[in-house]
Amino acid sequence: MLRFPSHNQRLQLLRKLTAFPMPSKHFLASSSSFLPLLPPKYFHTPSKRFLPSLSSKPIPKTLTFSLSTNGFCSLPSPSPAHSQDLDDQPSDKRSLQILEHKLDQLGIDITQCVAGRENRLKCPSCNGGDSEELSLSLFISQDGYSASWMCFRAKCGWKGHTKAFAEGKSTFKSYSRVNKAKVERQITVESLQLEPLCNQLIAYFAERMISAETLKRNGIMEKMTGDEIAIAFPYWRKGKLVSCKYRDITKRFWQEKDTEKILYGLDDIENESDIIIVEGEMDKLAMEEAGFRNCVSVPDGAPPSVSKKEVPTEEQDTKYQYLWNCKEYLKEASRVILATDGDPPGQALAEELARRLGRERCWRVKWPKKNDVDHFKDANEVLMYLGPSALKDVIDNAELYPIRGLFNFRDFFDEIDQYYHRTLGYEFGVSTGWRALDNLYNVVPGELTIVTGVPNSGKSEWIDSLLCNLNGSVGWKFALCSMENKVRDHGRKLIEKYVKRPFFDTGYGSNVERISVQDLEKGKKWLSDTFYLIRCENDSLPNIEWVLDLARAAVLRHGIRGLVIDPYNELDHQRRANQTETEYVSQMLTKIKRFAQHHSCHVWFVAHPRQLHQWTGAPPNLYDISGSAHFINKCDNGIVIHRNRDPEAGPVDLVQVCVRKVRNKVVGNIGDAFLSYDRVTGIYNDFDERPNQ
Repeated sequence: MLRFPSHNQRLQLLRKLTAFPMPSKHFLASSSSFLPLLPPKYFHTPSKRFLPSLSSKPIPKTLTFSLSTNGFCSLPSPSPAHSQDLDDQPSDKRSLQILEHKLDQLGIDITQCVAGRENRLKCPSCNGGDSEELSLSLFISQDGYSASWMCFRAKCGWKGHTKAFAEGKSTFKSYSRVNKAKVERQITVESLQLEPLCNQLIAYFAERMISAETLKRNGIMEKMTGDEIAIAFPYWRKGKLVSCKYRDITKRFWQEKDTEKILYGLDDIENESDIIIVEGEMDKLAMEEAGFRNCVSVPDGAPPSVSKKEVPTEEQDTKYQYLWNCKEYLKEASRVILATDGDPPGQALAEELARRLGRERCWRVKWPKKNDVDHFKDANEVLMYLGPSALKDVIDNAELYPIRGLFNFRDFFDEIDQYYHRTLGYEFGVSTGWRALDNLYNVVPGELTIVTGVPNSGKSEWIDSLLCNLNGSVGWKFALCSMENKVRDHGRKLIEKYVKRPFFDTGYGSNVERISVQDLEKGKKWLSDTFYLIRCENDSLPNIEWVLDLARAAVLRHGIRGLVIDPYNELDHQRRANQTETEYVSQMLTKIKRFAQHHSCHVWFVAHPRQLHQWTGAPPNLYDISGSAHFINKCDNGIVIHRNRDPEAGPVDLVQVCVRKVRNKVVGNIGDAFLSYDRVTGIYNDFDERPNQ
């Protein structure tokens, strides 16, 4: 049974803890910390079964030992009185039982773990992978009130922490704040009992295309671990042994504890302007076979994914401390080629390295194809299957690491080829459905069209008729933010255009048969399948951000290809006190254009002209739009809709469509087209196709 010391005993022991600091490294998700240990006189002589928790060797799966509290249960010869005193600690035992139960629910069995130090277990999330390695690092606080864990397999990365009680006196936070000052172990080849490689391991490397000469130059050795031989990768700096990493026959890795983390092969990049960084020691050796000695490997493998947080400071960046420890070597390099593995963790490692080293000096490799589906994973795989010349070509053809927002035209060559061969779709735009406009205006996804005209000239009706044509010819769907129309009136107008008969048989439709109930149902289904409404459900005034957010949802959920915002003056245009209307309009139109381009969605934006003094009846100009000249400056297409009001000047159903701006000459030109407007159905036709002609 676990026994905790009494309150007085604990205080005495803690005072002695602070008097005899002996740091020991523990891995936690939040930070690396070190706890002081009791001096030897407070412990019994440890048995061999406790050694693996302190050793750098892998912990055997059959390891069994009792849960301890870093020495408290090993107090020498406690008297019966002390035993009775220890039994009177129900809160400690209860918290430990609760903690054990919570961890058991997660699949973590702590019955054979040691409190106050790192324990290695099989991760219940990934089961240690194919090799069933003990990849889960678990730390239980000395008082038994909290536990934290992390799986160090790159493809898992499961981590977390828990407490016995929400209000409990967990030492987790204080554990994180323990002084991180650490005395690195001084190691030598002799102290680690490293030996030259045996013929069996030399043959193993030969199968992976690594020569004996390369092994000798890099000082690869071996070490006996029980009855097995492990490969030893010594980490040198300026000829001094700093650390050592091991790999056994089951591909389990471990490192010497309490040693400094540095890059493997560090001396090979001293004073080099070009360096290569790989993900494993075997890849470093493979690069040397291809003629590249200026290569180093990271010591800890790859993370499961890219961190969403900002890059921490040097003191807090524990996961990548090896980069900071080698910064004097890395700062000299003008080009860093990231040749990490091609799997997601390897790509995540490349991104984390680029974030710290600076993307502007980083390059990346593309591993060649293994077959029609898969690529080779890393440098050693390419060396084994394709040879050193292929690996050399991979490095020689490394490309610049992408920097967000900075591109080269070659990044778009595939798209340019598709544009040339007209395989993208809509290269020349989509016809409006009116022959008179075919040479002037065609609808291209991702563009912004500004539509203006004097009041009651038919701007909204023309756009509705255009949407009906586009739906009929290419099946596009649309989002409508039409704030001047009631929903029922807008629905009526659209159904009339679809059915080609009036909604009512009085007034404007008194001389034509109205739509039937069957036509109404057909028209309602068409409305439901084709249009989605963006409307405020209360009396608040929407702004452009609100409209675009809903339009994005309509693109993703319903696949719309067009958005109508009608009109500009019905939106909320509150702006900062120091911002002019011209500046506001410029920013607003930029947001709309980015939405259109990003979602390949055409946007029609209706804007009224300012009040025209001494108007003669001629069509207004785009520069007459109320608010700013940016309406014409920033749009891709500018159109003025103008209806004849003078019977002496021509037919009153004559509508002039003035195309005043076309940015893309491939899809249109500046000019005028004339259409006829059928007031009964709201349909626009080519003028020579008027129903009453």
